[in-house]
Amino acid sequence: MEPDDEIYANGEPDSSNNRNRPIINGEQLDIEAYAGLYTGRTKITRLLFIADQCGQNNNTAMQMEALRMAYEEIKKGENTQLFRDVVHKIDGRLGDKYGMDSAWCEAVDRRAVQKKEKLENELNAYRTNLIKESIRMGYNDFGDYHYTHGSLADAFKSYVRTRDYCTTSKHVIHMCMSAILVSIETGQFTHVTSYISKAEQTVDALDPNTVSKLHCAAGLAHLDSKKYKLAARKFLEVAPELGNSYNEVIAPQDVATYGGLCALASFDRMELKNKVIDSINFRNFLELVPEVRELIHDFYSSHYASCLDYLGNLKANLMLDIHLHDHVQTLYDQIRNKALIQYTHPFVSVDLHVMANAFKTTVAGLEKELEALITDNQIQARIDSHNKILYARHADQRNATFQRVLQTGNEFDRDVRAMLLRANLIKLEYKASRKL
Repeated sequence: MEPDDEIYANGEPDSSNNRNRPIINGEQLDIEAYAGLYTGRTKITRLLFIADQCGQNNNTAMQMEALRMAYEEIKKGENTQLFRDVVHKIDGRLGDKYGMDSAWCEAVDRRAVQKKEKLENELNAYRTNLIKESIRMGYNDFGDYHYTHGSLADAFKSYVRTRDYCTTSKHVIHMCMSAILVSIETGQFTHVTSYISKAEQTVDALDPNTVSKLHCAAGLAHLDSKKYKLAARKFLEVAPELGNSYNEVIAPQDVATYGGLCALASFDRMELKNKVIDSINFRNFLELVPEVRELIHDFYSSHYASCLDYLGNLKANLMLDIHLHDHVQTLYDQIRNKALIQYTHPFVSVDLHVMANAFKTTVAGLEKELEALITDNQIQARIDSHNKILYARHADQRNATFQRVLQTGNEFDRDVRAMLLRANLIKLEYKASRKL
């Protein structure tokens, strides 16, 4: 039996060790495959984020690979400022082929100036003629122009200005989706929430795919504000038909990873079973990320060592995720604490040596974790530090039942006395009025 298979479910070794599950070896992230999941600006920003993180961790090879791909992707667009930033970060380390291309920058900037003048003239003509649809399209074109050239604040303003000229529900949805896209790019998640709400009010123009996109955006907004349970619920509501249709923001693999980890950290056992494991829709997403699927099943089956192994192997790559990196440690801590609580719950006493083995940690380290949970009132127990045994403080069900019966009897007695008193008062009052 392999060490990884010596997993304790309820303090006993697990008998079903021959389960087929993928093996995680903690391989380095395949940047090319990862970047291939996305399109547009988010592809570039994710690559630059990976480069920055790898630079901080002295992983030069991975950093250069990310910068090389970002350089090539930027040259397909028109964002010259971002191009200059990437060239500065590369700093000649990839050779002359990935150096400053001044001729390309000048040509792109020249075309940008001409296009801007054309758009301004067209918009002025539309405003003079007071044609609402043309004005809306003019502002929308300006938003696309600014977005393409990296002026996200101006792009947001232009998209929002189209609101006054929307004549149909579809126009309102288009405006909201454009504003949400830019707000996610800039990290302004309060705007994201606001425009999701506006879009959801336009019920007649919402198709299932747009609803799924809104759920994804709402999930990211809740994740950013550390409302993990709400984030999980939103990601779980995403329909599998979303596919790659929103990969300018999020990939279906991200839906599985974000939703799965947030659910593990915040759902109770019943919710995890009903809303995640038994969910037909979410199962389609989990199939794309077998590691997340397996760790969720391991957690529910109380195979905590295996679950924590999966989490440990995933951590390095999750730290390179632009939306998740700030939350990885918090989510991991919450998942581990839930595992510790669930492990101790069925028992009157637990041998800390056995528990430490199940969680692949030291007895001293486990003792500190349990002390913190007991202090926080998450585990009702006490620790025998000498014998290394955890004793649960289970309530005396027999005594509690007698107490409830006595309390109910006292309440009944009080209510009956009150009713008799009221009846007598009414009776005396009635006789007094008869005598008068």
